[in-house]
Parts: sequence; structure tokens; C-alpha cells
Amino acid sequence: MNRQNFVGHLALALMFVVAAAFVGQIQRWEWRRDAQPRPAVGQRTAETRAGFVSSQPREPEVLVRFRPGVSAERIRALVARLNDRVEDEIESVGGLVAVDDFDGASAAEVAREYEALPEVEYAERNEMIALGPRPSRGDAERFASAPAEGPNDPLFGEQWALINRGARGGKDKADINALGAWAKTRGSREVVVAVLDSGVAYTHPDLAGNIWQRPASLPPYVDDELGEVDDLHGFSAVDDLRDPMDDNGHGTHCAGIVGAEGDNRLGIAGVNWQVEIMPLKFIGKGGFGSTKDAIEAINYVIQRKRDGVNVRVISASWGSRQKSKALEDVIRKAGEEDILFVAAAGNNGEDADRHPHYPSNYDLPNVVSVAAMNRRDELAGFSNYGAKTVHLAAPGAEILSTWLGDGFEEHSGTSMATPVVSGVAALVLANEPNLSVRELRQRLLDSVDKLDTLRGKVVSGGRVNAARAVGAE
Repeated sequence: MNRQNFVGHLALALMFVVAAAFVGQIQRWEWRRDAQPRPAVGQRTAETRAGFVSSQPREPEVLVRFRPGVSAERIRALVARLNDRVEDEIESVGGLVAVDDFDGASAAEVAREYEALPEVEYAERNEMIALGPRPSRGDAERFASAPAEGPNDPLFGEQWALINRGARGGKDKADINALGAWAKTRGSREVVVAVLDSGVAYTHPDLAGNIWQRPASLPPYVDDELGEVDDLHGFSAVDDLRDPMDDNGHGTHCAGIVGAEGDNRLGIAGVNWQVEIMPLKFIGKGGFGSTKDAIEAINYVIQRKRDGVNVRVISASWGSRQKSKALEDVIRKAGEEDILFVAAAGNNGEDADRHPHYPSNYDLPNVVSVAAMNRRDELAGFSNYGAKTVHLAAPGAEILSTWLGDGFEEHSGTSMATPVVSGVAALVLANEPNLSVRELRQRLLDSVDKLDTLRGKVVSGGRVNAARAVGAE
């Protein structure tokens, strides 16, 4: 090949490379805009690495806590000096901010940059949190008729967690003794339980009457960075609409376990027939959220508690292996506001003493970690356990509850066991509203049914007992 031909071919090849790169760049921009789920939090997108900054919104990359005494003005000056911006200030935890970096560094590099500052207590990546695989509902065998005792909800007979009469291979009375508890209290709309999840389908006919609504006397929520939020039905950290309507299903399922309306001739009964469920959305349609969004939602709860809303329980049916000091700090602050934090122990079938799972493994006085039981009163095979770190167990396998499209579905997981315990906590508070968070937590642990199958597996050695917890037995 002569020199002239070689140069011509080389120029043509370069043109193809440049064109392909340009097309690929456009595709990456399109993917960044439309993809569900989002790219891993803290990982730079291709366009940023190439020197382009997409105009599409993205998660802040690091959570930074500045030392006491560092003013807000000083924090913003330090962040600006590093060519970053404060995406959000977490008001309930002094000095804690979420930071965006626009220089193209990795989240780990940005965190190290802040950790090197004498004004910083810690800095960490904003990690992604993902719900586990969604089990499909099987063709469950149906009860021939509803139990004679209990509410008139037509599907109540399928709720073995509340009343177990041995159907579908179950064990008679291997339940939380809801009937005994309801003889004393069926809940109260003076008690607010925040469901921190994928939001809640707050128009579901079996939930609508028990959904928290911002009182007319309480102004909309205002945040310095987020602006005014119309939190009529709760709060969302997922998008600019701030609407906690569920488009995944997981949060709606958990909410129904806590407090689907009871004795209303519709669907199921919740552990509480009456309660106020506050929807909190930090997980999107694809089942993904971030540590920062969870923190932002908890911060909202704390602020509303300070505004006079009687939020006493946060139900958290999610988790990961990543420990976050920032998440731990905001959960601790919730405890200081007398808010119990009930957390799923995880579905890895592992010893959480050796393989920690967060937030359930945080050693905080307001955290209760929950394992899952099956209808035979056995620890579910998927459930994590831990003689030192998992506190008690609750029914969590084949649990029927509310779902999207005004429906009802059956799912399994420590995600389902967690709202059972949250619901029992709300029953206790309906009967004894002045209990402190420490007293409430201890009541739950002291009132369990001790079981041989749980000895050495959970701290209390037992399964939650609603009747005993409210003092009905």
C-alpha cells in the first residue's frame, strides 16, 4: 500500500472511530436519562469520565460530617473550595451534609479528600441499597371458610401470622396471638408508624382510612435545599415530585401488615385495625434507593416529630452489608426523639453476628432487629439470625397483604416479619402512649413466646407475642 492510500485509509478509520464514539456517547446520555435502576451510586458515569457533565439529576456521591463548631457558612466555603456543592443538609444531625462533586473523581477519592480536612469527622460513599429478589405469589391453597372468631375481613383466614389453625401445613397457634391482643386494643389513630420503603399506595381501599395526612394546622414541610414540600401524605426522596405513592409494591405490602383496616368487610386485617401510616419513599420502581435518600426520609420524620406529629415507630424492611456512620447517626437521632426503629435482619440465611447486616446490626438502644418464622414455628431458611445482634422473630413466610392495583399478594422475607413487629409496637403504644422508646423496645423483647427453635438464634429466644406485649395475657 502506498503512502497516499495508507493516509487515506487511516483518516477514514479515524472518522469511523470518532463517529462510533459520538454515537456511543449519545447512547450513554440516553441511558443515563432513562435507565431503571440508576447507575451504582458513587460510580462516575461514562459522560463525566469523558469530560462531559450531563444535565440529568444524579445522586450526591459522598456523605460528610463536619466536626462540632464548624459553621454552616464554613462548611459551604470548604465545599465550594473543592469545586463541589452541598446537595442537602441533614438538619437533625449536626454537620452532616450530602455533597456533589463535579471534577470527575471517584466517590472514594472525594471521600478521602474530605477525610483529610481537619474540620471533618468522617466522609463516606453514598451507597446504593437494593431490595432483594421479589418472590412471586404461588397458587396458595385457600381456606374453605374464614375462622368463626376475629374480624369480618374476607381474607382474614389466610393470615396465619395473626391466626394459625394449622392450615397449609402450619402449626396450630403458631402465631402472634392477635385475637388476644385485640380483646384489649385494636390500635389508635393517635399513633403514627412511618413505613420507610418504596412508598405506599395510599389510595388502596384497605389502607386509605389509615394513611397519615398532614393536619390542616401544620404547614407543608420546608427544607433549605429542597424548598417547600407538599407532604400531604408523607415524603419521597426519590424525585422532585416528592410524592410517596408506591410504584414498586414492597412498601404497600409492608404497610398492610402494619395497618390494613380491620373489620371493614374488605381484604385483610392489619396488626392494627386503626393506626396512622406515614408513607416514606426512598426506593424507586426498580427496587433501588440510596443511603442518602434513606437518611433524608428519616430526617423528615424527625423534623415532623419535632413539629408535633406523634411518629413513634419507623418500619424499615431493607438493608445491605455496607455500614454507614451517617445512617447510624440519623437513626440514633430518631431514638433521641423517642422513635423506635424496627429493621429487617436480612434474607441471606446467615449468622448476623459474623456477617453484619445494616441497619439491623446497629447497636443502638432504639433498634430492633427482626428474623422471620414460617407457619410451622420454625426459623425460615432464608432468614438471618444472631444470638447477639438479632433481637426477636416474627412470622415472615407466605404473608398475605395489600399490593398495587388495589390487590393483595403473598410474599416472604424478613421484610414481612419487620412490619409485624412494628404493628405490635403500635398496638402497645395505643394502650400505653407514654412509654419511652427504651421501655417499648424492652416490652417487645420481654413478652416473646420462648421457642426451642429460636434458642441461641435470637437475643430474646422467642417470637413476638402481641397479646402478652399489650398485657392481655
